[in-house]
Amino acid sequence: MRQLTLDLVPDSPPTLDNFVAGSNAETVAALTEWLAGVRPDTSFALYGESGCGRSHLLLASGFVYVDAAANPALVGIAAHGELAIDNVDQLDADGQVALFALFNQLKATTGRLLTAAPQPPAHLALREDLRTRLGSGQIYRLQPLSDSEKAEALQALARERSLRLPAEISSYLLRHVSRDMRTLAMLLLALDQYSLEQKRPLTLPLLRELLQQYAP
Repeated sequence: MRQLTLDLVPDSPPTLDNFVAGSNAETVAALTEWLAGVRPDTSFALYGESGCGRSHLLLASGFVYVDAAANPALVGIAAHGELAIDNVDQLDADGQVALFALFNQLKATTGRLLTAAPQPPAHLALREDLRTRLGSGQIYRLQPLSDSEKAEALQALARERSLRLPAEISSYLLRHVSRDMRTLAMLLLALDQYSLEQKRPLTLPLLRELLQQYAP
C-alpha cells in the first residue's frame, strides 16, 4: 500500500499555504514572521511528535534543507545564508561539531538556522554548547491535529481537486490506516487516481478495494 501511494501521488511541494495548521496557527504565524525577517533571532526551533508537520514546514521555508537522519555528520554542508536542519536529534558527534560551527558562522553573517526535532533543544541529547545555541532563539511546539481537524483537512484537499468525498471515507481512513496527515493525504490522492482508472466514483467499497488490492 505504501508503494502504491508513492507511485500514484503527484508531486506537491510543501508550502506554508498547504500546511494544515489546526491548533498550530500561532506557531505558523510566528514562523512566517521570522521567515519574513520580522523577528531578528538567528535560530528558530520546531519540535513535536512524528507526523505533526515538522518536515513540511522546514521544506516550505525555502531554506537549504538537510535531513540529519540521512546525513548525521552534515557532510558537505556549508554555511549558506539560510539552513533548515531536520531531525537535529539524529546528529552524530561530528555533525554536532559541524552544526555548532555553522551556527556561529550564520550568526556572524546574519544568516538564519531553522531546526526540527521531537523534543525542544534543552531536552536533546546533544553537546551542551550546541543545545545552548539552538535554545537561544525562537522555540515552538507543533501540536498533532485532532481527528476532526484531519477530517476537515481531507475535505479541503478533496475540494481543491473538485472531488466529492463522502464523510464515511474520511472516517474509515482515520480508523484503519496510519493517522499522520501526510499518509492520509497521499491515500486520498491515490484513491482519486484509482477512481479515474476504474471510472468509478469515490465510495467506501472502492477505498476498501484499493486497500485490499495493494496492501502488502
